[in-house]
Order: sequence, then structure tokens, then C-alpha cells
Amino acid sequence: MSQFDNNWSFINEGDLTPEGFSFAGISAGLKNSNKKDLALILAPEGSICSGKFTQSIVRASCVDICAERIKRSAGLVRAILINSGQANACTGDLGTQHFLIATEKISELLGIKKEEVLMCSTGVIGVPIEIDKLVKNLPKLVRELKVNSFQNAAEAILTTDLTLKKVFIERIIEGRKIRIAGLAKGSGMIYPNMATMLAFLTCDAGVEKKEWDKMISIAMKQSFNAISVDGETSTNDSFIGINAGKKIKKEFLSIIQSGINIVCQNLAKNIARDGEGANCLLEVLVQGATHNDDAIVIAKSICNSALVKTAIHGCDPNWGRIISAAGNSGIKFKLDKVDLFIGDYQILGKGKLKEYNPQKVSDYIQSKMNGKYLREDTVRIELNLNSGKAKGLAWGCDLSKQYVAINSEYTT
Repeated sequence: MSQFDNNWSFINEGDLTPEGFSFAGISAGLKNSNKKDLALILAPEGSICSGKFTQSIVRASCVDICAERIKRSAGLVRAILINSGQANACTGDLGTQHFLIATEKISELLGIKKEEVLMCSTGVIGVPIEIDKLVKNLPKLVRELKVNSFQNAAEAILTTDLTLKKVFIERIIEGRKIRIAGLAKGSGMIYPNMATMLAFLTCDAGVEKKEWDKMISIAMKQSFNAISVDGETSTNDSFIGINAGKKIKKEFLSIIQSGINIVCQNLAKNIARDGEGANCLLEVLVQGATHNDDAIVIAKSICNSALVKTAIHGCDPNWGRIISAAGNSGIKFKLDKVDLFIGDYQILGKGKLKEYNPQKVSDYIQSKMNGKYLREDTVRIELNLNSGKAKGLAWGCDLSKQYVAINSEYTT
């Protein structure tokens, strides 16, 4: 394990999970590849759930039903069923029927109310779930809960992802070990509010619904809503957080919040770095803003710029694209106050061009294109507006020819 901020530690040992939670992931034949494609998360009795979903007006029926079930039950949710391979979006009444069939069957097998079951889907839009295969494999999926495989569940929710996305942290609070675990998928169609992404967070410290909703919202704003791969929002985007266990005292909620933020930001960076065809992670820090939200908006505008992303891919230190993207964010600032850095190289000082060596900046970007995955592959851009004390971070990736190749042949 490695020590992290606020005494939280990353855990990479074995297949541990937060206390009381069970996970499973299997292949149900929903993907032609026969890779794992069906996952299940089971929470202890009395768990509290909060969900955040795509803001696209074209939404899969599972998104609307999940949101309604969370609202109607005041967050009393026990299970989440997740399939990959078919998004089950834009499939009309059939999509709704498949959701209801699957969640009713899994509720029977688990011995819980069907209203306590959510379902999330990811894959090709317009393609219904192969419901017969799914239902046939649900008993096997439930049996796999005994193995309690966080790893298998994380694998089963992937589509075009190249890497597994899971994070597990723990720390001691008042002599009690608290664990927070998250898993996610996402590689293309990434631009929250939210993105073609699914993310699930589990925590074994009990938190009341009102507080939990706030904590999940805060974490989402600073993580999943601060990433961009291609500026595309999808139909199925979902981020669901569940807590269960002995109630944590209010004085420790800020520590729990920091843990949630750590898990979500790490998953978000994994999604951005795993952008289809990407070679590096782009991290943009905006400081000296009037409000934190303004800083994040500017940082996102830079990360989302196709011109910035292609310049990074070409190792081109074209700083004008960065400033232009910031100026197009909708947030007002004064250029004659702005400092701009690419890596450790200062490009602008109070809006004026500094003496710098373009080749060294290009070499810096190139070194990150060849760096170790999520360790030495981050191109950092810093913008200081020098107008306040607020700051914000956002993440993206370079835009490559491979992205075009992947998405021009996605269904063929």
C-alpha cells in the first residue's frame, strides 16, 4: 500500500472490498468477444444510494428508471446490475421491458424488492440487450457473489477501454478501518455532464442521505465533470455512490469527503488517459480565478479543445490555442494579467510573451507521450488569471489518428 493525502492509503493487495459489499462479474455472451459483460454489486441492508446521470435529453430508459427509483425509495437501494455490449438506449418500450425483466429476476434471486435494484447498460446505442442470454446467466452471476470479485466486476463493465479502472483506499478513523472502493468504465464519448462513462463507488461508513447527496455532488464536480476526451456526451452516463455500515460522526465527514474525492479523481484521470487512441493525459490547472467553478470551466474548455488536443498529439507548443480555448470558455478574465506555463516552461507573464525555447517545450511534451502509463505521461498546463484565490483542475488527452480509426469503424 502507498500513503496518500489525509492519511488515506491505496490498497492493491488481493480483492478486498468495503465491509458488507459483494461484487461479481461474468461472461453472459452479450459481447461477441465472450469477454466478461455482466456485473453485479450487492450492498448491505440499510444502504444509502445517490445517483448522478447524463444531462443529455436523449437518455436510455435505464437512466430514467434508476433516477426515479432512487428518488422514490429515498436512496434505499441494495443492488446494481450492469451489462456491457448493448447500451439499450433509443430502443423504445423494448428497452424499458428489458430493464424491468432483468431487475425483477435479479431481485427474486437476491430476495430483495425489485425497487431496490438499479440497472446500468453500456455499449452500442440503438441495440437492445440480448435479454434471454442475460436472464439465463443471472443465477450464475448471483452465485459468483460468494467469490466477491471486485476485479471481475471491474472487467465486466468495460467496452472499448484498454485498461481496468478500479481504486481502493482505506484509513483508520477512531480505531475503525474505513474503506472506499470505486470502479469505472469510459474511453470514448467523454465530456460530462457527464460522459459515456459508468462509475460506481462503495463506502462502508454510514452517512445520512442528505449529506451523502452533497458529498457525491461535490466529488462529481471535481472529477467526472472535469474530464474530456472528445466533447461528446452520451445517453447512459451514470455515477452511483452507495454507503452502508455504522454511522460516521459528523466531525469526520470532511475526511470521508476527501476519500471520495481521491477515488473519483483517480477514476476520472484513468478515463481521460484511456481516451480512445490517446497517448498521454492532459492536466490543466487554472489558478487565480474569482470562483472555483469559473476555474474548472476554463480548464475544461482547454481540455476539450480539439486544436489543443491535436497540438499536444503533435508535440507542438502552440500556446495560442490554449489561450484561445480559455477565451472561448464564457468566463471573463483579463489577458494582461495571465501567466501561462506548459510544464515548467513559462510562456506568458502578465499576458506578455516570455523568452522560451519552443524545442524544449516540444521535447517536454514528447517525453510525456512516451512516459509510463499514469505515472510519467501527464502533460501539465497551468494558467494563472491573477484575479482571485480560486482554482480548478480538469483532465483530457491528446487527439490522435487512432481515435478517428476506432470511431469510424465502431459498429462495422
